[in-house]
Amino acid sequence: MTDSKYFTTTKKGEIFELKAELNSDKKEKKKEAVKKVIASMTVGKDVSALFPDVVNCMQTDNLELKKLVYLYLMNYAKSQPDMAIMAVNTFVKDCEDPNPLIRALAVRTMGCIRVDKITEYLCEPLRKCLKDEDPYVRKTAAVCVAKLHDINAQLVEDQGFLDTLKDLISDSNPMVVANAVAALSEIAESHPSSNLLDLNPQSINKLLTALNECTEWGQIFILDCLANYMPKDDREAQSICERVTPRLSHANSAVVLSAVKVLMKFMEMLSKDLDYYGTLLKKLAPPLVTLLSAEPELQYVALRNINLIVQKRPEILKHEMKVFFVKYNDPIYVKLEKLDIMIRLASQANIAQVLAELKEYATEVDVDFVRKAVRAIGRCAIKVEQSAERCVSTLLDLIQTKVNYVVQEAIVVIKDIFRKYPNKYESVIATLCENLDSLDEPEARAAMIWIVGEYAERIDNADELLESFLEGFHDESTQVQLQLLTAIVKLFLKKPTETQELVQQVLSLATQDSDNPDLRDRGYIYWRLLSTDPVAAKEVVLAEKPLISEETDLIEPTLLDELICYIGTLASVYHKPPSAFVEGSRGVVHKSLPPRTGSSESAESPEAAPSAGQAAEQPAVIPAQGDLLGDLLNLDLGPPVSGPPLAASSVQMGAVDLLGGGLDSLMGGGGGFAAPGPAVPASMGAPLGSGLGDLFDLTGGVGTLSGSYVAPKSVWLPAMKAKGLEISGTFSRQVGSISMDLVLTNKALQVMSDFAIQFNRNSFGLAPAAPLQVHAPLAPNQSVEISLPLNTVGSVMKMDPLNNLQVAVKNNIDVFYFSTLYPLHILFVEDGKMERQMFLATWKDIPNENEAQFQIKDCSLSADAVSSKLQGSNIFTIAKRNVEGQDMLYQSLKLTNGIWVLAELRIQPSNPTFTLSLKCRAPEVSQHVYQAYDTILKN
Repeated sequence: MTDSKYFTTTKKGEIFELKAELNSDKKEKKKEAVKKVIASMTVGKDVSALFPDVVNCMQTDNLELKKLVYLYLMNYAKSQPDMAIMAVNTFVKDCEDPNPLIRALAVRTMGCIRVDKITEYLCEPLRKCLKDEDPYVRKTAAVCVAKLHDINAQLVEDQGFLDTLKDLISDSNPMVVANAVAALSEIAESHPSSNLLDLNPQSINKLLTALNECTEWGQIFILDCLANYMPKDDREAQSICERVTPRLSHANSAVVLSAVKVLMKFMEMLSKDLDYYGTLLKKLAPPLVTLLSAEPELQYVALRNINLIVQKRPEILKHEMKVFFVKYNDPIYVKLEKLDIMIRLASQANIAQVLAELKEYATEVDVDFVRKAVRAIGRCAIKVEQSAERCVSTLLDLIQTKVNYVVQEAIVVIKDIFRKYPNKYESVIATLCENLDSLDEPEARAAMIWIVGEYAERIDNADELLESFLEGFHDESTQVQLQLLTAIVKLFLKKPTETQELVQQVLSLATQDSDNPDLRDRGYIYWRLLSTDPVAAKEVVLAEKPLISEETDLIEPTLLDELICYIGTLASVYHKPPSAFVEGSRGVVHKSLPPRTGSSESAESPEAAPSAGQAAEQPAVIPAQGDLLGDLLNLDLGPPVSGPPLAASSVQMGAVDLLGGGLDSLMGGGGGFAAPGPAVPASMGAPLGSGLGDLFDLTGGVGTLSGSYVAPKSVWLPAMKAKGLEISGTFSRQVGSISMDLVLTNKALQVMSDFAIQFNRNSFGLAPAAPLQVHAPLAPNQSVEISLPLNTVGSVMKMDPLNNLQVAVKNNIDVFYFSTLYPLHILFVEDGKMERQMFLATWKDIPNENEAQFQIKDCSLSADAVSSKLQGSNIFTIAKRNVEGQDMLYQSLKLTNGIWVLAELRIQPSNPTFTLSLKCRAPEVSQHVYQAYDTILKN
């Protein structure tokens, strides 16, 4: 009979009956009763009242009954910790049972009971089991150490379990080795700074020996551990690769991917001239191909990993194009991934095959897939020059189908083909213009407008075509509006006589009727250029465009190297490093590939590597110095300029004053323009060369290093709550180091000594950097002042409020607890001054919903005094400007955990209320940053 009968009883008085059955003398009856209890527990009934009765059933030789009781214990020990202690003796006894299965079961259950009171009783049994003669017990005990470390890390370290685990790596049984490696890796992940897995050639040899004999999950643990090892030279790397290669033929796909990860990592150290390098490349292809015959979900994971591998080493799969051809019954997510890899592998040798395949895909029914296929044809044209002509004719055939979404995608990619091969395929423009009316997607409309503007001299009715778009200008998306503005200005520069009205119309729509700042700014720049110096305008707007590169969606090289180290994990599916999606990932260590053999940045030049890393970390959104967007963003940061505007003829293109001299020259402008009324504050008129350099270099007014503001001490722990010990204190930050300044006062009648302090986990990882030093015992009515240095490398847990700190202080009398709020400005670091270009880009990049506004009342300081005062607390002024009589300060600060906060502070000379706008990727910080501003400015 099955066990389902245990789930069907719902009688009243059931607990009472079960109690009686559990205390029965008959073994069978007891077992039946425990099964009923477990069944009730499984369906969510509360049977914790039976705890003592169930625990009594532990004293049995029946393994099945013991397992059931242990299952019950694991579930209820947390809610009944005092009761759970009753079971400790049985655990201790079971850990010495002659049956190894029972010993292992006892130690496994002990690790699952997360009750602090019990953990110290587990140390002795666990120590015995780690040295047990039976490997099954040892392997279970190894995992138990990792569980215990999660509950109480200090205890595990004090008891010396970590050293025992390290010894188990040399165990004779492969499963014990695998579990020891797994436990140490788990512990090392939560403590990245500790060097637990201290790998050397001898221990690596033992791991490789164990690799052949342990279970598949054991192999994965060992392979992941090997991937973190750095061989001392290419010979060692080759010998490890030779011993790992057989794992590629394993049936479990996770083992295969872990082996691929190790090989991809160590191949970096092998010279490409070695015969073995070529052999390894050949051996890597078949296992990857085999992964593609699994079910769709596994295929997808394999394809995401293959995508990374192909970007790093395309030669591995260059002859395997056919396996990436799409099958009719593939799910869409597999199809799109395969398509991506096909383009990455496309080359002159296989392009004919690929194009035939892509043309087939473009007639499918799935719209998303068809769009991607049409884009893929364009990408092939850009990647393989010899195929461009064939690709263009394929795209034209697709346009003839008149299927709306196919036509739109084709136009978008043809625009890119024109950019890559200028003056080659412009004969197709007539065909494109025929399809103008059917375009309704912003990207396709923008592409078509670009083509018309770029080749206006070849299109007779270009002005009519662009005018047709202008009729619904305000209903278009920003992308189309910007493109239309540029295209009409290009048209005007090519055919000035016929299109003067058209260009005036678009400039006035962009500058007067639009509320989009990007569009307005671009409109003003064009207007100024055209009215000041049409020759210069021609050089700017009709400049030679750089050719576009073939692979625009490649992963940035340093990120790719990091992701290769995470093959076979979630990071390789997301194509993001773990720090981007793992919460609380301060502990995540950034991995990187070993330096290439024979490359310039070998081990002799340690400086080479970090600088490369720093360059890569610069966010890509920041415009380059000479970039128009960068200049545009900087334009309005200067003071008003008095004096005559520059004469048009003397303007050199290099230092052209884009909006020089207010709007006067624009209004009286040459070139037959009549400008609209002033729509931009006069302060936009700073010549680029004039005050920007010194404006941002604020050293004139600021630069005194006075240390950050320190609040007066307040009482944190009153004497009445701490048996006569009174603690008052404050926090300070001086030249990069944080300290907690304490005054301990003894108001009791006895001497106090043996002081110690500990912090609970907190939002920023604040922790004492040294023990609490009270050199002499504290006599009654005596006080002592102590400065306790702090660091921010402690455990992190988000607190409410964010700046809450819970502290425990111990002395010879007792342990006392209190909590206090620390001011956030002690966490503002000294390198918080952001580069101005970076500031502008970051401000734009942070979403608007992350912006918070605050009022700082009753503050009568001038802008310079504010700037100077805030700099003392590491809030740095990047720029200052005056708009309509009010001073605007742009400021940045950085917290110890790397979070940047950007600020705009508005100060009106006669108004004591300042307005503070804060932008930050972690908006919960803003309120506390505002409080810091308020405190610093008012003290």
